Amino acid sequence: MDFMLGSRRRSRASLCTTVAEYAGLWGWTVVPGARVVRGGACSCGAPDCAAPGAHPLPGGTGIVPGTPLERIRSVWEEAEDASVLLRVGVSFDVIDVGERAGARALARLERMGTRLGPVLATPTGRALFFVAPGAAGELPELLYRMGWDDADLDLRSLGPGDHVTAPPSDLGAYGPVRWLRRPAPSPSGGHGTVPPPEARLVLGTLAYACHRERRSAASRLVPS
Repeated sequence: MDFMLGSRRRSRASLCTTVAEYAGLWGWTVVPGARVVRGGACSCGAPDCAAPGAHPLPGGTGIVPGTPLERIRSVWEEAEDASVLLRVGVSFDVIDVGERAGARALARLERMGTRLGPVLATPTGRALFFVAPGAAGELPELLYRMGWDDADLDLRSLGPGDHVTAPPSDLGAYGPVRWLRRPAPSPSGGHGTVPPPEARLVLGTLAYACHRERRSAASRLVPS
């Protein structure tokens, strides 16, 4: 029993340190959130929850940049077993694509030398690209201008009011969330991460990768 308690304390201390890094080092707003539980349901208990495991707990306190570690520990003691959620629409928006298309686009963007932000991978097969705030509102116009507005793309944006689950949290039985591309420190050497790119700089490559993946998936369904 003492071993289990010690393990839980170490795990919670590690989680609080990570939350402090997200808020203090990268400048993100973190909130304790609901979890995905057995069967893909949400720990909030609502049978019709629209965002299982991806919404703040009722009355959850946001951890903003500059929050002391002791306060972070206090918040997570009050919300035991809460997941770590990052608030979208403040420091970044998100472009959400299938993980296969996202990995293909990420490799291409890196070869091109495109400035990139962090990229999350979910155990449900999604890749979440961090881009500059405002992308959610601009996405339809950007897709139109790039000629992708009529394409059937597995691509969407997340913006103000949305949240994403961050490591070390998981999505229940689906498994852990992980970084495909970790946050990079600011080149100035101060606090904060490299600013995420404008959506227009990565959207064309993401849209093309989604288009290619859709065609590849369709071809795999054709009987030989």
